[in-house]
Amino acid sequence: MLDDERLAHLRAVVDLPDLTGTRYRLVHRLGAGGMATVYLVVDESLGREAALKVLTDPDPGGQMAARLVEEARLLAGLEHPNLAPVHDVGTLPDGRVFYVMKYVRGARFDAWIASVTDRPAILRLFVKVCDAVAFAHAHGVVHRDLKPQNIMVGAFGEALVMDWGVAKRLSAPEAPTLQLDAPAAPGIAPGRPAGAAPVGTRAGTVIGTPAWMAPEQARGDLDQVGPRTDVYALGAILYYLLSGRPPFPAGPAESVLRQVREESPADLRRLDASIPKRLAAIVRRAMAKDPGARYAAASDLSADVLRHLDGLAVAAYPESFLERGVRVLSRTRTLAALIAAYIAMRLILLWFTGR
Repeated sequence: MLDDERLAHLRAVVDLPDLTGTRYRLVHRLGAGGMATVYLVVDESLGREAALKVLTDPDPGGQMAARLVEEARLLAGLEHPNLAPVHDVGTLPDGRVFYVMKYVRGARFDAWIASVTDRPAILRLFVKVCDAVAFAHAHGVVHRDLKPQNIMVGAFGEALVMDWGVAKRLSAPEAPTLQLDAPAAPGIAPGRPAGAAPVGTRAGTVIGTPAWMAPEQARGDLDQVGPRTDVYALGAILYYLLSGRPPFPAGPAESVLRQVREESPADLRRLDASIPKRLAAIVRRAMAKDPGARYAAASDLSADVLRHLDGLAVAAYPESFLERGVRVLSRTRTLAALIAAYIAMRLILLWFTGR
């Protein structure tokens, strides 16, 4: 009789990809989602580490394989500093489809934020995430599963938007086998629950992660999903970065979906009064229930965040005359101090020379 530990070990060994005849050497497993497992490998031809993503479960119909290849091709067409490039795609000797991408060293956004207290630095990194998403939108691709767990922060401050497994090309028909979400290992985006059958994508299908998805996603309104859906998720990420908590608390999926559809998250400034009104307004606009009330593009969201960082008025917050005066005075405080010091020095010199 084999105990549970030995059975788990044998199962893990059986699941290891067969890299015979390839240029890749297996190092170790990085993590797994519902559809695929990611391994650290060494590309022997180029002498560098890479991440190899391979299907986990058998795929007799070939639908999951087609989806993984589509994911690889989609990423290969999105060359941007804040997206991990794809190096290779193919089929292993064991018959499983795989693709190889850059191995990203660093921490997940949700882990990185725990050790950072500099709000401007956090916002600048968030802008990089928005830039990557805006680039994808400009190329007709929506991510549909943006969340802190799908963003990696590199050792040199780079931000990379990861896991495009449920992404969609706006100009193409829906892929036939997109999955419902399920919890996944750290660093790996979720897919369907292990062992579950593929779910055809049709009206009413919920795609994404409940706590971070837009109301139209939570309703399964696939026709309404577009760039503004990703804008909502970016707003939810910004909510988390400012408050340290997701917009809606964890719980049973259906309960969270109901909250997303029907409720609004707790007011940011009630959670933390130090959050500026302009930032809270930016989050509210990005997370508006009505897609038409949100920022039209991820670039508009990032532009408002940058205006806030620069001490300028933001589109999401109609400030009063008094607030405008305080903001301008605060922004020009250093310049005003220098001018006052210059005038004071001139007056002192005039007083001494006039005696």
